[in-house]
Order: sequence, then C-alpha cells, then structure tokens
Amino acid sequence: MAIRIAVAGKGGTGKTTFAALMIRYLIENRRGSILAVDADPNANLNEALGVKVERVIADILDATKNPRTVPQGMSKDMFIQYQLAQALVETKGFDLLTMGRPQGPGCYCYPNDLLRKHLETLSANYDYMIIDSEAGLEHISRRVIQDVGILFVISDASVRGIRSAGRVRELVQELQLGIPKMYLVVTKITGDPGPLKEEIERTGLPVAGFVPYDEQVVTFDAHGRPLFELPSDSPIVQVVTSILNKCLI
Repeated sequence: MAIRIAVAGKGGTGKTTFAALMIRYLIENRRGSILAVDADPNANLNEALGVKVERVIADILDATKNPRTVPQGMSKDMFIQYQLAQALVETKGFDLLTMGRPQGPGCYCYPNDLLRKHLETLSANYDYMIIDSEAGLEHISRRVIQDVGILFVISDASVRGIRSAGRVRELVQELQLGIPKMYLVVTKITGDPGPLKEEIERTGLPVAGFVPYDEQVVTFDAHGRPLFELPSDSPIVQVVTSILNKCLI
C-alpha cells in the first residue's frame, strides 16, 4: 500500500506549493511511483504541477444521481468505476486525481463508498500518495481517504495562520483519525519568527521548518508558470528539500 502523506492548511499559506514541491522531491530522489490527489475544493494542484485536468471526481459523483447517465447493459458500479478511471491524469513522473468542489445536497454514501474502494485499489499501484487537502480535511475526515501516515500542516507567518494550524491538529484528535506523524511548516517568513514562538508551542505540533518568502513564487504565479519548475537554487525549493530530507526518512 502507498505511503500516504497529506498537506493541509487554510488558503493562501503555500499549501499547494509545498505539495507540488514534495512531488518534485520524490521524483528527483527516485523514491518511487506517485499518485497525487487534489482534495482541496479550490483545486489548483494541477496548475502548480503544470498539467491539465479534464474531469474531476465531484462531477462523476453528481452524475451517478441521475440513472439515465448509466448506459444500457452496464451496471451502476461498472459505470462509476469506468468514469473514475477516466479521471486519472497520467504523466511521466506522477499521476493525478482531482476531487473537485464540495458535494451538494443529497446522500453520497453509495458513490463515496465506491470512491473509497477505488482509491484503495488504485493506491496499491503506487509507492506514495500525496494528498493536497484543505484545513477541514473533508475527504480524510469522511474516511474516503484512509490511513494517512504523515500530515504536514502549513501556516503562513501570522498569528491567525498558526492558530488555524492548531485547529487542524485538534480536528485530527477529535475525529480520532490516528495520523501517527504531524508536522507544522511555517511559510512566507520575512524576518525573525521568534514572536510566533508562543503561538507555535500552543499548537502542540513539532516544527518541521520555516520556509522563507520567495519572490520567484510570486513571479511564477503572475505569469501562470508551474511552481513545479522553480529553479533548484530557489530558496523555497532548498528549504522544502531540507524539510523532506528530515521528515521522509
């Protein structure tokens, strides 16, 4: 079964950037095959990775609520499994699944159960599953994605961000998700992070590292360039590499 690593945090903290650079790290260090899962409703991991997504899981699950979408002679189970397989974007270095927007009203227990089984079967073909989640950990909390081994909680260098990271840890404990390793990564550092020390300690999360503000990230975003292609001497690439060398042993 794939080693499952999730990245969570509120919007704008650099969460997706960290997830993309982790995928790049695994590829460059030949750590094995990778399934990337964009589980953030505001899906943009594909943009950070430089790939195009045609179909998202949420649209497939919506379609299952209309029986007319199932072709004659094909069972509903077979149809959903086929559609889920079509949503996988395959590249040379990694494969990508995009969950899409939050689900609308109605019961999704049945398609979610199929999605869970599909991900279990799919993950058996990979060495790593990298999950770009949001702070609410929706797919993890609903057990659609299970057995996460490492969770990186991303916060920017603000008191509000650090407190949000602390709430992610509290959520993991309240839901008894049983994630054995959790780390805090503080991003967009422009000076001494010392004033944040007390807030960081209150989260109860061990600090994996402090990532500096990197103007190149802003430039890449402004020009629509994939963050996956940041130069190796970029400060953010170097620090993320150092963090992963320490945490992914």
